[in-house]
Amino acid sequence: MKTSRRVFIKRSSMAVAATGLASALPSVLHANPAKSELPFKLALSQFSLAGQFWTKQLDPLDFPKKTITTFGIPGLDYCSMFFADKAKDNSFLNELKKRSADNGCFNLRIMIDGEGVLGDLDKSIRAKAVENHYKWIDAAATLGCPMIRVNVEGEGDPAEVAKAAIESLHTLIDYGRKSDVDVIVENHVGISCNGAWLAAVMKAMNTPHCGTLADFGNFCINRTKPPTNDIAGWMQTKCLEEYDRYKGIKELMPYAKGVHAKTHVFDADGNDTETDFAKMFMIIKESGFSGWVSVEYEGGLIKMYSKDDKYLDDDAGVLATKKLIEKVAAG
Repeated sequence: MKTSRRVFIKRSSMAVAATGLASALPSVLHANPAKSELPFKLALSQFSLAGQFWTKQLDPLDFPKKTITTFGIPGLDYCSMFFADKAKDNSFLNELKKRSADNGCFNLRIMIDGEGVLGDLDKSIRAKAVENHYKWIDAAATLGCPMIRVNVEGEGDPAEVAKAAIESLHTLIDYGRKSDVDVIVENHVGISCNGAWLAAVMKAMNTPHCGTLADFGNFCINRTKPPTNDIAGWMQTKCLEEYDRYKGIKELMPYAKGVHAKTHVFDADGNDTETDFAKMFMIIKESGFSGWVSVEYEGGLIKMYSKDDKYLDDDAGVLATKKLIEKVAAG
């Protein structure tokens, strides 16, 4: 019987001794899909093209073709927000899977947002959030993604939020095991932007079926409140206090099942103005990570709202980020 790509990559990873979560990645996160001098593989976060999806310039079904033909990037990080009404639509999901395969792409994960707070201290709210994620685990299984990415923010005592988050994650992992889908956590919002806190949660989880999606830019631990609870509102917020991003990435890499190389603005030499990519990729190299590094360019979306020309358009920003990654990785 023909084994699906997702099942193959997940089963082969189980042969790896559990000497740390980073060593127990699915084989697609190690296998080189094309000849490359990079010590890792390149993927694209769908959020890099957010403005194109929201303005209907780009259909979600065309994401695989766009990613490989325009950028030469084979890995796909999907965002649930761009097909939120399609989580249970197997016709859509199977067509997306087909288009990914037809273009020689790899479906890596679905990043889930807006489905509730998994670290909420109210057990009933937490239970509802867990239930809301089940459909996305099913969708990932249909797409052939070996994992979903979730958020574990919560308000209150950090130790209690951690306990709540761990409970939710274990419940989701138990559900995901039925269809061979793992659950990973990004440093994304709220308390999860504290690298030490999230690393401690991963240590307590102590399972190869959970890990981190380490993002270069998501380390704001104190942010102003958005005027509206939507993208436009969040774009108006300002970070008041940031966790040390290099320290944070170093703390998260032992558990990493993916990396987001986030960019916003580039200088005249093509370097990101907020993050020292050479320093970041040295941390990644020293961690032994050889999985997928995803380009996540947010400047195009900011430009769409701010009309500020210091930001590149989506496509140019993605290509600039890819070029920067290739430059520092070769150095």
